[in-house]
Amino acid sequence: MPRSPRHPTRQGQLTTMTLPGLRGWVIAALVVAGLTSCRRESKVDVATREKILLLGNGGEPKALDPHIVSSVGDSNILRATFEGLVTYHPENDMLHEPGVAERWEANADFSEWRFFLRKNAKWSNGDPVTAHDFVYSFNRILHPKMAGPYASMLYFLKNGEAFNKGKIEDFSLVGVKAINDFELLCTLESPAPYFPDVVKHTTWLPVHKATIEKFGAMTDSYTEWQKPGNQVSNGAFMLTEWRINDQIKVRRNPHYWDAANVKPNGINFYPIDNNFTEEKAFRNGLIHYTYTTPENLIEGYRNQENTPLRIETYNGSYFFRCNVTRPPTDNADFRRALAYAVNREIIVKYVTRGGQQPAYGFTPPSEGGYDPPNVISYDPDKAREYLKKAGYASGAEVPEFSIIINTSEAHKSIAVAIQDMWKKTLGIEKVKIENQEWKVFQQTVLDLKYDASRAGWIGDYVDPNTFLSMWTTGDSNNNTGWSNSDYDRLMKESALISETAKRYEKMAEAEAILLVQVPVLPLYWYTRVYLLHPDVKNWHPLLLDNHPYKHIDLKPAEEEAK
Repeated sequence: MPRSPRHPTRQGQLTTMTLPGLRGWVIAALVVAGLTSCRRESKVDVATREKILLLGNGGEPKALDPHIVSSVGDSNILRATFEGLVTYHPENDMLHEPGVAERWEANADFSEWRFFLRKNAKWSNGDPVTAHDFVYSFNRILHPKMAGPYASMLYFLKNGEAFNKGKIEDFSLVGVKAINDFELLCTLESPAPYFPDVVKHTTWLPVHKATIEKFGAMTDSYTEWQKPGNQVSNGAFMLTEWRINDQIKVRRNPHYWDAANVKPNGINFYPIDNNFTEEKAFRNGLIHYTYTTPENLIEGYRNQENTPLRIETYNGSYFFRCNVTRPPTDNADFRRALAYAVNREIIVKYVTRGGQQPAYGFTPPSEGGYDPPNVISYDPDKAREYLKKAGYASGAEVPEFSIIINTSEAHKSIAVAIQDMWKKTLGIEKVKIENQEWKVFQQTVLDLKYDASRAGWIGDYVDPNTFLSMWTTGDSNNNTGWSNSDYDRLMKESALISETAKRYEKMAEAEAILLVQVPVLPLYWYTRVYLLHPDVKNWHPLLLDNHPYKHIDLKPAEEEAK
């Protein structure tokens, strides 16, 4: 899933309310701090007492519709308001928690999966959640008219890709069927022992048919169904307020099947895209959790006693996409020159400073024993050699091209460092850095109107396939224009292998092709670096960082110390 944090109707039309936002709270807190030295009850203190979790969440969400989003920040909100067949375990990514399905079973070769739905699962309006809701939802996201950016996640289903690409028109041929109201059968294109991990993802979430079609056709995007008061969902929480560039509020869903065991009374998500503003909000008692932490403040927090700083292994890759459909990045030798000119050790040591690992492959090494091929390294001589192979006697001959980034000081710092490395190693002078607001940035990448773009990918499940399948021809998350028949063949062959070690070997062959062709420039493997208030309980390190919010509790730290 894209790290930051993936459009005809503007999101601003989904609200009629404009009130002072979190930035106003930051200013107010600083004024109060200057006027008095007395300990005053902070916004976090009040929220802890009321059991309302206050979370920083990156940029403004593109939408609150599980079938048209694909970024981490958006999915954080949707995991609170919707629930799929299987959900996330609070402490271990490798374990499964029952969601709408109370149990599931596979056939002998893992090509068919049956999910048995609980009979007490309800939508937030009291309607029962049935197997038919999942069939409708899978039809919706795969429908060609929907143009879901993450539809490829459902290509696991037999004929899912064929239906999505218009090769067949009858959805009944796709491998999903409601046996009855409470039994769902999924037939797959190829065996997938890890399929319960896959269906945890946002794209497999159900939507409420009557609500979708009350505000438009099944395949309409950005309709009023997302608006508070209109949205019907089936998760532990329900949407009660959405103020653009301010906050999203969700509160307990009284019809949720496990409502008695939901610990928070609600969650406020704050779209703060400036990490210094977010850190200041945390420091002044306005939020329980920061989505990020400024790199130059990490060491200071690291040295604090009882520090709120958390640095954890995170299943993700930070990289640059290259647009292979236009010059100069259409030239593979030029892309290789760029790749070999980047000193990744310098980036993680002096720029990101959060314990990240230099990435010499694309897939992170945390993928259940998968060993990514080590192809790309820092080699100035090779970089200059490939620049000449690309037809440039020197960097001065390289035409102007741009790196696009979304609004973030962290992304800018990385882009500036790489810009400088290309200048010093290759003599390339004409590299621009173009900053775009998140939603504009996403569309620019989708439309292939860029040369190089910063990118991040967080695993959707714990398997190398989540990192490598996206580079197959036509995948909706490829967004580079790159295609390679040998790569496609190896990925298809790997899907037919049930033995894990042999399947990994086949995928490593495919990844080696990706790294030789370099439509992407791997930079580093992520860590999660954030600040967490001590009042937050049951928040455990997770490889995928997908915390099931219903388990999170809030208790004043001083009370626990007594």
